[in-house]
Amino acid sequence: MAAPDFWDDNEKAQAIIAEMNAVKSSVDQYLALQGEYDDIETMAELAEEEGDDSLAAEISESVAALVKKLEDFELQLLLNQPYDKMNAILELHPGAGGTESQDWGQMLLRMYTRWAEKRGFKVETLDYLPGDEAGIKSVTLLIKGYNAYGYLKAEKGVHRLVRISPFDASGRRHTSFVSCDVVPEISEDVEVEVRPEDLKIDTYRASGAGGQHINTTDSAVRITHIPTGIVVTCQNERSQIKNRERAMTMLRSKLYERKLEEQQKELDEIRGEQSDIAWGSQIRSYVFHPYSMVKDHRTSVETGNIGAVMDGDLDAFIDGYLRSQIRSEA
Repeated sequence: MAAPDFWDDNEKAQAIIAEMNAVKSSVDQYLALQGEYDDIETMAELAEEEGDDSLAAEISESVAALVKKLEDFELQLLLNQPYDKMNAILELHPGAGGTESQDWGQMLLRMYTRWAEKRGFKVETLDYLPGDEAGIKSVTLLIKGYNAYGYLKAEKGVHRLVRISPFDASGRRHTSFVSCDVVPEISEDVEVEVRPEDLKIDTYRASGAGGQHINTTDSAVRITHIPTGIVVTCQNERSQIKNRERAMTMLRSKLYERKLEEQQKELDEIRGEQSDIAWGSQIRSYVFHPYSMVKDHRTSVETGNIGAVMDGDLDAFIDGYLRSQIRSEA
């Protein structure tokens, strides 16, 4: 940061500052935890010397609070993979089921937005395709914040809802599925080969929630990578040029993620192992009827407080997934 040319690239400078603040926060948390530990130790020694049992309850409460803080701090330290610290591109795609599945997609959009806001992350809608009657047909979010991808990679997979459908006049129970895809936002300094001749670029008029037009020009951009069939769209900027730049960033991120998955698949084949989590697998069930429960099928973490989960309380599931990954790697 002391370099004379530090502010020549403002976006890169901001990213470095965010990383520095995150590292500083980790150091400050460690020192605070060490201080709390020392205070508890001193209190315990004093109680033992004076034979004062009245401090036992206070010491017990302090230890419990410190353990919880240590667990939260440990979770942050688990995010040590190369791209964990990056922003996350999150996509939601409802499965078969029409309006019911599209409404479930809207509910998940709200859930992830609430989760991000609670963490102080910034959420940008890169692409939004509203449902015919309710909900969404698809949505792409850019969630900006340190370790955003590290946390949200735990959410990649298919999310299943079981409930009495508000769209069914007969009041029958329905099961709906929405796929969630998460990739890191890859910076330009990461090498990903994208040949112009492999791209099909289309422009169209952007539309927002409810179908209203954002503008009256063909500013939205859709890029198809012909060799892989990967399609990305962006419509949140008024400028077609900016939408194209954003779409290219999304494409590069998806291509890089695909490359990593192929490498992991090769490693699994060499080891003779099967990947526990594959794209398209059901990772979590949200049951609203006949009972209330949210259960992660990978870790068996579950809760009966559906309201809190739908308001963005996902940390228990994310924590469970990250810790299970560390144990499996060990």
